[in-house]
Amino acid sequence: MRKHIFNAGPCKLSDRTLENTAKAILEFNNSGQSIMEVSHRGKDFQAVMDDTVVLMKEILNIPDNYSVIFLGGGASMQFCMIPYNFLTTKAFYLNTGTWSTKAIKEAKLWGEVIEVSSKDKDFTYIPKNFNVPDDVDYVHITTNNTIRGSEIHEDWSFKAPLIADMSSDILSRPVDVKKYAMIYGGAQKNMGPAGVTFCIIRNDFLERVVDRPIPTMLKYTTHIEEGSMYNTPPCVNIFALRETLYWVKEMGGLKAMDKLANDRANMLYGAIDGSKMFKGTVAKEDRSRMNIVFIFEDKYKHLEEDFVKFASSKNCVGIKGHRSVGGFRASTYNACTLEDVKALVNAMKEFEKANA
Repeated sequence: MRKHIFNAGPCKLSDRTLENTAKAILEFNNSGQSIMEVSHRGKDFQAVMDDTVVLMKEILNIPDNYSVIFLGGGASMQFCMIPYNFLTTKAFYLNTGTWSTKAIKEAKLWGEVIEVSSKDKDFTYIPKNFNVPDDVDYVHITTNNTIRGSEIHEDWSFKAPLIADMSSDILSRPVDVKKYAMIYGGAQKNMGPAGVTFCIIRNDFLERVVDRPIPTMLKYTTHIEEGSMYNTPPCVNIFALRETLYWVKEMGGLKAMDKLANDRANMLYGAIDGSKMFKGTVAKEDRSRMNIVFIFEDKYKHLEEDFVKFASSKNCVGIKGHRSVGGFRASTYNACTLEDVKALVNAMKEFEKANA
């Protein structure tokens, strides 16, 4: 029996993605070879890469003056590459959790960081009405915070170029790509398996690359000029990413994903808010639809492990909260179904009835 998967990453994947990737691992495109064995420079895999770029541009409505590339190293490598390429004097970072904190640490190696943070309340809200100097090299935000469970639900605008880490909410809603100089993220939280990172970069932003020696592998222009094939790409991962994009398109695109995200989140937050045992941790207007974080009321905290085990007995896995927060976290990414959420809600109600 397939589990109800709420892991924060690697994520649950669509049946199409799993089935077609499994077939390609055994034999790819009637070639007598596995997708793990084919030449990445052969015409068969080149077609996969081309399809993936076309699908990204179509589904996300990416304008023609942007490039799409696929890299290794996860979003964490981008924390280094972005300032290495674009930070000349100072940059603005919105610090809303663990991953933006890590990005700030890397940026400080290359210049001044102006920071606005929600750390004062344990990253349980998104700062608002803050000022960004016009003369910063760029503004960096993390649109969804997997560990703390907050999310920016709209596309912001600044005079300075805007860069967004969308690792965990990409493909979950329509995005106005034109407002961003760069969007990036690891695939493993809403798009595919771990091991491939996507970057969407406005071409004229590349003219701002700083005048310093940059290693070849850490230059964005290297990978754009080589079509993401300067070195051997993670072929299986890109194939699986492509299959996820096809699935999103079949499901109705980003408007359909947006509705599904709302339906899942409303169902689960409704159960949390209507409970005497469970409670949310994030300001309601900033709650993530991708990573729903909740805890027990104080008098029930001793039952945390019991609930995780009970949920697992109901085939709901991956709900244990991050070690830095505790409690519980249900990651309801695109492939998470309403049936998955219903199973978790039913487990919550049954456990509460027996223990509250």
